[in-house]
Amino acid sequence: MVIGFREGFEFFQRNADALFSAEIATEFGTKTSNYVEELTALEESINAFKDYKTPSAQLKGDIAEFWAAGTFNVNAAKSGAINRAVVNRSNEYASADITLKSGENFSLKYNATGTDSAKQQAISVFQKFKEYQSHGGKDSLAEYLNKRNYSDESVLSDPIYSGQFRVIPKDQMEDAVKWLTQKIQKESTIRPDQVKRYQDTLHMLRNKLTDNNGNESIPLSKEEAHKLAEIAKEGKFKAEDFNLTSQEIAIMKAALKDGFTAAAITMVLKVAPEIYKAIDYLIKTGEINLVQFKKIGFAAVTGAGEGFIRGAVASAISYCCKSGMLGEGLKNLSPGVIGVGVALTMNTLKNAVMVSIGKKTRNELTNELIRDMFVSCGALAGSILGKAGGTIVGGVVGTYIGGPTGVAIAKALSVAGSLLGSFVGSIAGTFVYNTVYKTAISFCIDTGVTLFGIVKQDYKLPEDIIEEMGLQTFDFDSFQPDTFETESFSFDTFEIDSIKPDTLGITMLRRGVIGVTKVGYLID
Repeated sequence: MVIGFREGFEFFQRNADALFSAEIATEFGTKTSNYVEELTALEESINAFKDYKTPSAQLKGDIAEFWAAGTFNVNAAKSGAINRAVVNRSNEYASADITLKSGENFSLKYNATGTDSAKQQAISVFQKFKEYQSHGGKDSLAEYLNKRNYSDESVLSDPIYSGQFRVIPKDQMEDAVKWLTQKIQKESTIRPDQVKRYQDTLHMLRNKLTDNNGNESIPLSKEEAHKLAEIAKEGKFKAEDFNLTSQEIAIMKAALKDGFTAAAITMVLKVAPEIYKAIDYLIKTGEINLVQFKKIGFAAVTGAGEGFIRGAVASAISYCCKSGMLGEGLKNLSPGVIGVGVALTMNTLKNAVMVSIGKKTRNELTNELIRDMFVSCGALAGSILGKAGGTIVGGVVGTYIGGPTGVAIAKALSVAGSLLGSFVGSIAGTFVYNTVYKTAISFCIDTGVTLFGIVKQDYKLPEDIIEEMGLQTFDFDSFQPDTFETESFSFDTFEIDSIKPDTLGITMLRRGVIGVTKVGYLID
């Protein structure tokens, strides 16, 4: 019972880092996962223009829309915000090019000059009607207005993009503001009815998307938009080439952070038993055991090192799965499965190295792999049940507290439940394995079965038993070179003759366990 508990605890101690990091990445890594998702979406949306024949001078406006929306979403995800921008791709009259989920609408114009962009952003209803006629439109003014939900001709001087923010290239802002200011001054004396649309445009003029919570897109110049269009047509756009953190670096940073956390957890789990032993020794003897303190330091170093590696790997895999980088089918992969998979893989690799340098046998490697699989299944089952319980409790507590604090507490309880369940499952899995192992070994002793080579059946009698039975053995001849020895003599000694009567000796042999997964002969 004690041995099974200790083995279960040691398994949990070795692998808690991977399980913990996978859970942390899933529950608290939403920000990183969403960031990677939005980076991927930005790259895909721009590279979707690959092989377009549209001249870059025209295509740059479309590219600018996806750049503005994409970079807004990336920055929003980075800050943990839920607001997102959507490119509408609508050709309807005065429709917004980009809409935020928070309700803001944006019109984008990337014309040749700041003056041209400002003119297009300030275009009036009447000017748009004249454009309609120049392109062959047959509707009368009244019909034109009615179809666009205008009640009468009083709106002819209004800007068609009224209520929308107007976005233009960042390098055109100064010229656009200057032109709009001059038009307001000039029209205020000549045509006061035209002032409104210029004032509205100036007031709503921007070089980027923004919301009320500080989330914003990255401003783009006309030349940058043109260059981006050229790259998009080749399908070679990469976020990192435009000063955006790559998906790999974002995941690596988050994984390293989780790895340090896992290292601390592992160090505590490894050091705690050694500290307990040192304190227990101090209480019993009144002295400090220096050897024990050396073990504490060694456990801290080795535990932190292994914990960091396992934690970082498990965390990175979790982020990749959740972000969709490894395919849609793995986006909802259980963190418990990831943690157990990483733990088994790294344990097997470590044991394989030990076999290669002769410190372990293949049978020992196989036996430990089977044991770890048994215990891992228990840990995984316990993790799932524990997380379910932790989620239920966390949901109740989180709802009661409310707000961001309640959400954080709910997630923390979910992770705690998973780890506790994993601990209990590891111990239960160890007991199950020990029971199955004993049964399997007993079966092999009775039948001679090797379980496909896992158990070694040794039919060779030990030398001490052979000697006791009086059997003579021989070795193959070997060559021994002549050696020189000096002559020596010894004094004659007197020895009393002794007699030993013949006796009948009986030695009973039975088959049993003589090593790890090894069956042979034992003396009763």
